[in-house]
Amino acid sequence: MYKIPEQKRFSIVARLKSFAHAGRGLYVFLKSTHNAWVHLCVLIGVLCLGIFFDITRFEWALVILASGMVLAAEAFNTAIEIDIDLTSPNYHPYAKDTKDVAAAAVLVTALTAFMIGILIFYPYTCMYFGVC
Repeated sequence: MYKIPEQKRFSIVARLKSFAHAGRGLYVFLKSTHNAWVHLCVLIGVLCLGIFFDITRFEWALVILASGMVLAAEAFNTAIEIDIDLTSPNYHPYAKDTKDVAAAAVLVTALTAFMIGILIFYPYTCMYFGVC
């Protein structure tokens, strides 16, 4: 029978430390990633539109999900870039490819979020301006 090593057993202190590490990671992410601030500014605008148009709970869920996915993709991209810069300080085409693919993942999630935003806000905008 497999015995869990002592350091792997559940510990509230270890869980609290993991939250502290995640908080530090969030700080590093926001401090070092200018695009994160762009995404956050767009998110604030979308949240204001959601409040203004009084979107449904389901639409809020989609907005929150899409926004979270974009920010998570940007965080993963940042982590990959930090790691590549550490492990491959000199130019290497594979390092460039890795960074470019990670950036493409952010682009895909951002475009998906944009399309979700169009699907949600286009009808409200049309009704508000009376053009539909």
